[in-house]
Amino acid sequence: MNNENETVNETVNETANEAVNEETGNNPSGMTEEKWNELIKAVHHNGMVALRMYFKEVQSQIINLAAFGPVFVYHVKDEAGDVYSTGFFLRELVNRFQADKNPEVWVSSFFHELMKTKGGQPLPKQPESEEEAKAVIDNQVIPLCIKTVEEEFAPEKVHAGLAWNEEHGPVFEAGFPAITDGNNVCAIPLQLLFTHFQLNRDPSELLLTGMYNIRKQHGME
Repeated sequence: MNNENETVNETVNETANEAVNEETGNNPSGMTEEKWNELIKAVHHNGMVALRMYFKEVQSQIINLAAFGPVFVYHVKDEAGDVYSTGFFLRELVNRFQADKNPEVWVSSFFHELMKTKGGQPLPKQPESEEEAKAVIDNQVIPLCIKTVEEEFAPEKVHAGLAWNEEHGPVFEAGFPAITDGNNVCAIPLQLLFTHFQLNRDPSELLLTGMYNIRKQHGME
């Protein structure tokens, strides 16, 4: 199994650099369709190999999101027969397979976390309208992000709320009012936070990563 994983990593490395810097993960101009398909196949297979190191029953599917490109969804069954599902973006898997010595640990960690809740956890039901999607964002995604950010840095005062970005539209901003010199806020598009939530991923992790990067830039870590 390890040998197979190493072989796939080589395939990913050969083609990934042409796509890894793309904002959406869609097929970049200048990359042939053959290379693009090879990359998708290699990343998908590598994910399967990684998860099968920890779980006996793994199924998968690839979905294409207009805004973010290919998303690799994996379904893992535990010993009780319950299914847990989550998804990953092309760029983050490529980055892991290229730079992480043990990418299988990272990929499997999401399922180990989901399995702490017994009974299975399929992907959330997709909203059937813009109104339903807005309700999920307003009632679940935003409150979760605010709560997590405030608790993570308590008792320090933090900024957490909605804003508008000319390029990305509605975003969620989080930062440190106490930092007055230089960048003190990170902003994540609401659509990206919502997509993470719909993939059984914690959207607040994106904000925490950005905020810790800000602290690091200012020598606060």
